Amino acid sequence: MLREMRVAGITVDPFTNTPIVILKDLEDRDVLPIWIGLLEASSIATALEHIPTPRPMTHDLLKNILENLGVKVIKVEINDLRDNTYYALIHLDVKGKRLVVDSRPSDAIALALRVEAPIYVDEDVLRKSAKVDFERKGDKVVTDSKEWEDILESLSPDDFGKYKM
Repeated sequence: MLREMRVAGITVDPFTNTPIVILKDLEDRDVLPIWIGLLEASSIATALEHIPTPRPMTHDLLKNILENLGVKVIKVEINDLRDNTYYALIHLDVKGKRLVVDSRPSDAIALALRVEAPIYVDEDVLRKSAKVDFERKGDKVVTDSKEWEDILESLSPDDFGKYKM
């Protein structure tokens, strides 16, 4: 079963300096942190903040190509988690025909934000992510998704720093 999520924000892991996109379900019950690359984080942040760019960035270019071809993005779906790697699908409508394309979650999210398509996460992914061991300072290991959400929400902006593009 799929659960609709929204991008709650982007932050930087204070321990690894790796960008994290934070997805939350619409009822604010579950959170899914996904560690992503710097360029993808910049693209997502640009879309979240509605920052215009003088020339199209890659995800803007993809949006423009799809629109000019009459292709509509129906939804994006984070559909799997294997070996600490998330997988995603982009569902497209091509002249009435459904086409599903494999994608990295960060690219799927960046595109979804630009075309205002819904973002879904498979509940199996949420369950699997709750079992992944997340390390925090010292010997503290977090294995419960609620505990991980509490840690993320309790960190102050000073703990993360401001994400800079």
